[in-house]
Amino acid sequence: MAKMPCPCRELPPEEHMRRWKMMLDGGYKRGEAVVRVKTDINHPNPAIRDWPALRISTRSHPLQKKKYRVWPLYNFSCAVDDHLMGVSHVIRGKEHEVNSARQKYLYDHFGWQFPEVINVGRLGLEVGILSKSKIRAGVDAGTYSGWDDPRLGTLRALKRRGIQPETIREIMIQVGPKPINVMISWGNFAAANKKIIDPHSNRYFFVRDPVELKVKGVEEVLHAKLPLHPDHPEKGHREYTIEPEKGVCRFLLPSKDLVEAKGKLIRLMGLVNVEVTKTGKTAEAKFHSKEHQVAREKGAPFIHWVTEGGSVPAEVVMADASIATGRAENLVAGLKVDDMLQFERFGFVRVDSKEPLRFYYAHD
Repeated sequence: MAKMPCPCRELPPEEHMRRWKMMLDGGYKRGEAVVRVKTDINHPNPAIRDWPALRISTRSHPLQKKKYRVWPLYNFSCAVDDHLMGVSHVIRGKEHEVNSARQKYLYDHFGWQFPEVINVGRLGLEVGILSKSKIRAGVDAGTYSGWDDPRLGTLRALKRRGIQPETIREIMIQVGPKPINVMISWGNFAAANKKIIDPHSNRYFFVRDPVELKVKGVEEVLHAKLPLHPDHPEKGHREYTIEPEKGVCRFLLPSKDLVEAKGKLIRLMGLVNVEVTKTGKTAEAKFHSKEHQVAREKGAPFIHWVTEGGSVPAEVVMADASIATGRAENLVAGLKVDDMLQFERFGFVRVDSKEPLRFYYAHD
């Protein structure tokens, strides 16, 4: 920092060679000596002044074991590798601008042709941690379940959430290489992914935190015919028949929707309109009408539902790694791992496992 040379800087070559042999033969211990590249002691950036190139390491190497004890540091190894491989253009993050300046000194010392360097900005996501050191620490500490934890911004995490390879490619093309840092909006990311998966994602019901709703006054068998995809009638329908017992039909509805529906008219999607008369651990309602238009005219909320016999236990791992538990239409049990679908009024999800039946939340 003081722009003052260390005592070693002007020693004669013979002394440097003697010390170099001590690094190789064990005369110096780990941390006692390094090899530096002579640069400009007055360079305005302290990080470039006489940067370290090789150091002693006595750890066992995965391939070479303990054959060597002097190893290159990043800038020395990258510079030599690039030269030996004939690299003509280096494209890397702008945070490596200092490294480019360091490596040029090495090229100049050897008389090598320095490659063309193109620095690009760092990409960030509005959601998801990208720092590898923070991720590693979190995984080791058990804060994250692994490198595919949904709270992370890794490719593995995005894949597990159902983000398609085509989406990442599209976003990268949109952003392009820029010399400035870019923060990618999750809204843009989700919109691009939705455009790709929506045509192929069938629709199903998933009832989170289900509460039973007893609908009284039902005088006939009810039939539900729900499209697998509203824009693709050729995909077919999900059909359910609900038979009343002594004028009562039983449904499972999301607890949150029922609490907000007390005393109101609601529409059980694709089925009937009912008036909610009681809420709590169990809820009650009375039959009102069947016509879809009646619910529209009265501004009734449309609420998804399942029946106990027509559903299976399921869970959805959310973006914050919390787990939403509930019941899903039994048809989802026939889907395959990695299939994408939309739980209506909930969001797009990816099938993660069959036993237990688990999904990962992608986005709205």
